[in-house]
Amino acid sequence: MSSPTPTTPKSSRSSLIAIVAALVIGALVALAGSQNGATLSGIPLFALAVAAAFAIQILAFIPAMILRTERFFDLTGSLTFFVISAALVLLTPLPDARSWILAAMVMLWAARLGSFLALRVHKAGSDGRFDEIKGSPVRFLQVWVIQGAWVSLTAAAAWIAISTDAAARAPLGWLSILGIIVWLVGMAIEIVADAQKSAFRKDPRNRHEFIRTGLWSRSRHPNYFGEIVIWVGVFLTAAPVLAGWQWVALLSPLFVILLLTRVSGIPLLEARAEKKWGDHPDYIAYRDSTPALIPKLTRPEARVTA
Repeated sequence: MSSPTPTTPKSSRSSLIAIVAALVIGALVALAGSQNGATLSGIPLFALAVAAAFAIQILAFIPAMILRTERFFDLTGSLTFFVISAALVLLTPLPDARSWILAAMVMLWAARLGSFLALRVHKAGSDGRFDEIKGSPVRFLQVWVIQGAWVSLTAAAAWIAISTDAAARAPLGWLSILGIIVWLVGMAIEIVADAQKSAFRKDPRNRHEFIRTGLWSRSRHPNYFGEIVIWVGVFLTAAPVLAGWQWVALLSPLFVILLLTRVSGIPLLEARAEKKWGDHPDYIAYRDSTPALIPKLTRPEARVTA
């Protein structure tokens, strides 16, 4: 356990602003996505789902703060996707085939991701992202509340479609079938990419090396490409029943794309790779010949370095 990091007034204010912003965004998405939605005791089910997503994170934060541990942070996020998707499809009156398919999409993705991340943190013993914030209740709460917003925005398309009122539903058509196929492709890419990287890391000879084989020879971040494809597939499956303000569900794939390409995904890993291998000719050749995200259909030609 690292020593507590002092929190300056400025950082506390920034964290409080981020917490309020995340809650406001969640409330606005809940309001917009609840149009034409089924209700429970007069309250829109989608709004209840968003509220539950935030509530679960805040409840989990309490023991995490007391113990100063982040070990179940990722697992909590994945379980939130799983539990709320299951609850929605069970609470929605007469769920149709689309509702069950969307719930299964989110739940299968969450179960795989949750187990993968939990195993990774268990092996590592800790997550370095939290070293500087675990000692500050406000900054630590911030990441949990933001996780609530991440869950709500990412799952918005699926949850809105699942909870749509029966009168507004539509039969599965070609767009939904396409969405299912796209989702399957995305899952396959992400699973294979993660498996290849895990196998690479298990080999002691690769301790100080970077992966550049398999899917990683065609994209520097094929797992993120698969993740984006997954949520595009979810949106396409949900799209035929969206109407009016429910089109806020478009934020789901757009948010995932923005998060992975501009915020916490590729930029952080690219900076880390540059710091570690930026002066290595092999890495420079790999970086310059391999796309950051969208895989090349053909293997890049190897460059001969002096």
